[in-house]
Amino acid sequence: MTVTTVDTVSDHTDRAAATRRLLHELLDTTAALRPQNIAVRDSRDAWTWENLVQQSHTIAGWLREQGVGPGDRIVVRLPNVREMVALLYAASRVGAALVPISAEMKEFHLKAVIANCEPRVVVVVDGLAEGVQALTEVPVHEVGAVWAAATGTEVRVTSEATSVDSPAVLIYTSGSTATPKGIVCPHAQMSFAADAINQVLGYRADDVVFCRVPLSFDYGLFQVLLTCLSGAELVLADGEADPKLHILIRETGATILPLVPSLGGPLIRLAERDPRPTKLRMFTSTGAALEQRIIDGLWRCFPDARVVRMYGISECKRITVMPPDEDRTRPGSSGRPLPGTQVTILDEEGNEVPAGGSGEITVTGPNVMAGYWRLPEITARTFRTDPETGVTRLHTGDYGSLDADGYLYFEGRRDDMFKRKGMRVSTIEIEAAAMDIPGVRNAAALKPTADRDLLLFVAADLPPQTVLRELAQRLEAVKVPSLCKVIDDFPLTANGKNAKQQLEALLVAEELAAG
Repeated sequence: MTVTTVDTVSDHTDRAAATRRLLHELLDTTAALRPQNIAVRDSRDAWTWENLVQQSHTIAGWLREQGVGPGDRIVVRLPNVREMVALLYAASRVGAALVPISAEMKEFHLKAVIANCEPRVVVVVDGLAEGVQALTEVPVHEVGAVWAAATGTEVRVTSEATSVDSPAVLIYTSGSTATPKGIVCPHAQMSFAADAINQVLGYRADDVVFCRVPLSFDYGLFQVLLTCLSGAELVLADGEADPKLHILIRETGATILPLVPSLGGPLIRLAERDPRPTKLRMFTSTGAALEQRIIDGLWRCFPDARVVRMYGISECKRITVMPPDEDRTRPGSSGRPLPGTQVTILDEEGNEVPAGGSGEITVTGPNVMAGYWRLPEITARTFRTDPETGVTRLHTGDYGSLDADGYLYFEGRRDDMFKRKGMRVSTIEIEAAAMDIPGVRNAAALKPTADRDLLLFVAADLPPQTVLRELAQRLEAVKVPSLCKVIDDFPLTANGKNAKQQLEALLVAEELAAG
């Protein structure tokens, strides 16, 4: 019997130790090799690697003036701009952890995140400091004012006595709690994961990586590290770029495009209207399964580009990557585990299952993060210590199978989590936001299916459109259901929980009655 464990650890022990570095050390190494090459570009200007080092030192000096030191947190709520990159490395220089927050996060969750991570300072986009300051007693600074105060000062910040096991980043993500929970990402795990990913993807110094994915999303943030390791140029863009995405890809000379599935269809339509060639050589995709019709469309419109399927979660960044030269093989697979890591499929009793058998996807290796910020019970359930080896094993909550050659086939989640438009969403989070609306007495969100989109049931004295409008004030657009149904009597289980199976049955009955 073949057991579905893929182990790539043994041959990479020395490399894992060598890649345990502080994030700003990665920057300094690349800048010493390519000081005048472009490091990062946004819609306003560009910085060379030498410029980026200088900016990170200067902003590190400003952070120190604000009292930021080892072990502190810095909340940054910015779109995809160069300053976000400088702040990541500046935080590393003073030993603090960056907390990147989506520019779309509403006050409902932003207030909870700030209270949870207790940052020393908060940095936001110009013009929004007053509104955010109303949510917290922590000093809130607008990014333009930060750069104005720091610009011109010659500061060279020496590395603090920071261990590679110290948190470099806290990534807040939806999960089994009503509010986002922070994943503790130490320098060692982040630098290892970035190096292992790049071993497979092969970013090069002559690459131009066009990053439309938000830097607050770890898929976007890791483009910063991947381009740093390779010396590639990073081009940052946001939602305003979407209508002219194909033009910008050509104008910037982009060779690599990190893609979420919701961006694939629009890009194909743009390319069909404007079929002029680009320099793209590779698409990467994670966040949700990339439909075969999208893959086929990308191959058709960009015949010189590989379409690389990947699978990962924020708790370990990337789990599997399909080697680029195998992009047309094994349809439905997301590839093999990262070098130096191990993936095991377990049944409900915790036993390994045979090749081809379905079970929970678990991960061990130096890419597994350090748990959830101030959530020891949830950490213990997800980041479990193997009693036989003493090694931490990440239980992803995702289900899939490994074939006899060790390629992973993802099947989905069996709890309240799901992916929508490439983003990870929790029904619990949606329900908590709905319950915050005055007039809503109960709420239950039903995950999308093949037949319908995300749906919300509420017991309320409000019309459905009012509930959805209020939700849009509390949640990012991707988390707002497409339909809301108001009902008088909420079905409950014996222990008082929402009986979602009965709600599903109610939908079926309505469809049958409608004919």
